[in-house]
Amino acid sequence: MNKTFLLTLIIVITLIFVVLIKKNKTNENSIVLKEDSVILAFGDSLTFGYGAASDFSYPAYMQKKTGLHIINAGVNGEFSSEGLKRLPSFLEQKPDLVILCHGGNDIINRRSAEDLKKNLLAMIDLIQKSGARVLFVGVPSFGLFGFDTHEVYVEVAEQRNVLYADDVIANIQKDDSLKSDYVHPNKNGYEMMADNFISLLDLSKKESF
Repeated sequence: MNKTFLLTLIIVITLIFVVLIKKNKTNENSIVLKEDSVILAFGDSLTFGYGAASDFSYPAYMQKKTGLHIINAGVNGEFSSEGLKRLPSFLEQKPDLVILCHGGNDIINRRSAEDLKKNLLAMIDLIQKSGARVLFVGVPSFGLFGFDTHEVYVEVAEQRNVLYADDVIANIQKDDSLKSDYVHPNKNGYEMMADNFISLLDLSKKESF
């Protein structure tokens, strides 16, 4: 084994180790909730529940399955810049957790990825400053050749070290049986979102769950 090969091997192993550390750090802990915890579901049409009746949005499913009080603050067609302006009034309700799922309209309308990132970072900063925890949801690229999660969301999750639901929406987008149209889930898709988010929460202190 020559020195060049050995050096290359060490570099590759080190890079893999660093990537794994970052990934684990982003999703290091679940979020502990108590029986009286309040969850704010903040976002656009994916939060509102477009494509399904109001009883079948992901916040409605989560409330039904957990018994927790969940505020659905989703607005159809909203851009991240608008969400950033709207968020403070909802934070006045002092939620314990905010599920942030925003930016799909920016992506579909090909708005600046840099501005989207700045808006998402600013929203997370507002949430954390309010004392609430964050569950950040990755949104896919909605491209012609696939629905992988947009790279902006990975970057934001790592920079702010928040609990991150990476690919649940991307996986729904790849399965037509879970969608009501090209972009939005149907009731089965929204239930899948709810189940994924619940799995990231520690409800062990909630007696009735």
